[in-house]
Amino acid sequence: MISIGILTVSDSCSIGKAEDSSGMNLKSLIENGLVWKEKAEVKVTAIVADDVNHIKAKLIEWCDHLRLNLILSTGGTGFAPRDVTPEATRQVIEKEAPSLSTLMLVESLKITPLAALSRAVCGIRGRTLIVNLPGSKKGSQECLTIVQPVMAHALNVLQDALPQVKETHRVLQSAAPQVGQKPAVKSRVESRPVANRPRQAPYPLISVEDALNMVLSEAQLSPVQMVRYRDALGYCVAADVQASDPLPPFPASIKDGYSVIAADCPGKLRVIAATTAGMDTEGQRVVSGCCIRVNTGAPVVLGADAVIQVEDTKLTVASEDGEELEIEVLVPVKKGQDIRPVGSDIAKDQVVIPQHSVLGPAELGLLATVGCIEVPVFQKPIVAILSTGNELVEPEQALSGSKIRDSNRITMISCIEQSGFRAVDGGIAPDDPDGLLERLVYCCQNADVIVTSGGVSMGEKDLLRQVLEADFGAKIHFALVRMKPGKPTTFATIEHVMFGNRKKYLFGLPGNPVSSTVTCNLYVLPCLRKMSGYLEPKRPTIKARLSKDVNLDPRPEYFRCVLDWQTQDGIPIALGTGNQISSRLLSMKDATALLLLPAKSEEQKTLAAGSLVNCLLL
Repeated sequence: MISIGILTVSDSCSIGKAEDSSGMNLKSLIENGLVWKEKAEVKVTAIVADDVNHIKAKLIEWCDHLRLNLILSTGGTGFAPRDVTPEATRQVIEKEAPSLSTLMLVESLKITPLAALSRAVCGIRGRTLIVNLPGSKKGSQECLTIVQPVMAHALNVLQDALPQVKETHRVLQSAAPQVGQKPAVKSRVESRPVANRPRQAPYPLISVEDALNMVLSEAQLSPVQMVRYRDALGYCVAADVQASDPLPPFPASIKDGYSVIAADCPGKLRVIAATTAGMDTEGQRVVSGCCIRVNTGAPVVLGADAVIQVEDTKLTVASEDGEELEIEVLVPVKKGQDIRPVGSDIAKDQVVIPQHSVLGPAELGLLATVGCIEVPVFQKPIVAILSTGNELVEPEQALSGSKIRDSNRITMISCIEQSGFRAVDGGIAPDDPDGLLERLVYCCQNADVIVTSGGVSMGEKDLLRQVLEADFGAKIHFALVRMKPGKPTTFATIEHVMFGNRKKYLFGLPGNPVSSTVTCNLYVLPCLRKMSGYLEPKRPTIKARLSKDVNLDPRPEYFRCVLDWQTQDGIPIALGTGNQISSRLLSMKDATALLLLPAKSEEQKTLAAGSLVNCLLL
């Protein structure tokens, strides 16, 4: 259990003039397990003024008497005259940890150039690590997330947790080498004679439905971050967004016309003023026998209880310079006519965007409408894409011998990025345990989800599952699915000390291009959506008619097709994309959907043209 103290440094918060949003947010993130997955407890929190002596006293008390593992301070790291947290921290620590400060600075500069104004200090007193974080809620959360990947190992070293330290050092003997260099890590997987390999897969054959349910039950929501509304497109909101003001905030005219008293109409009215959208109407008032000209969206002033559109009036008197002086209302008018009452569109405190909503153009417009400049969202997971196989070369290389160009990686990267997620290129791993381990370590260090292609079948060089279990202690949830294509699809989770015990999700997809593309859509994308906050992460399914007879396979098949919507009944016709062999990527080129064909049985060996079949939209 990591014991933590959170110290907020702020003059205004210390005297109750401002709310400690940053400190409370850090506490919430830690207690809800949204920063790192180790067991952690916030033992104590405090707020002190921007005073060196006050800050020092609290840091020394928490280090020497409470003996906390970690102290996070927030605030007082900038250029203001009373920003003295770094000075106080330097007087307390026995060893400085400048690389932690540098890590926060380098990564924060990628977010905003204003990060250059931070003077944060990190260091050690006894067995306590002290980390200065910025004072803003957003900045403190970002910086804590930045140092999180190295925090667990740093605390293990400070606490002499030798087993965990040795395990991390065993795997990370040096920085990850470039592809082609000798790996710097040594796998625990030992080579064995090919004659000793298993002849049957040691995993149960499960259904696609069961496999997908396993994935979604394991997938955890990503941590929450604050983003500017302009940058929030495609994210899921992590909390209800409420309107701080009613809309409209004043009675607003629906029409171009005149603000009137309904009881005066029909009849002649004197025009005493005019109001337009955005105009200050303080002091204006409609009295009996008078009206005020009004534009669409402009305020309806005091005294008026209706608006009459200009089409239902006629001008009776005008000034020499063209101003309207008197009009005649030609029709009866009802109270409230053509007026949008205060809050009629959006009431004050109304939830305008519920938690887990996906932020599209309309939602961003609502954020702007209610003045929500920063919105809490679930972080989008980062995905590393790794190809495996001695036969693979980069697409830029000429072919020789039995080499082939790697197409899976760019296909998967494009699929992930097209769906709104960030992809990391993990390169190509050779078919040997050390080389595969080195690439997997790199991917786990740089991503939340790892997608590999190849190495999951029954060949002597299919080593992925062995490396996962032997070197990472990974849990293999499934490795054999009753489907075509994609039977050897593997799903595993990794929780290892060298990655701060944060859960990593690994999808071992088959090496055939169609198999990897189909299984990416079936399993990987729903996992990413679940982690990102989607309430319905699965691909939508509709009904389609077969354009011709189809022979069924002993396994349920995901048949690539193009949907033709030019039908009279609105149900699309599914047209096959040619040869459906799993190595033929051309069958995916124009595909807009996957037909979910049932398995062949004694009673049913084909589906006739015109049959209704479930269809997964791509």
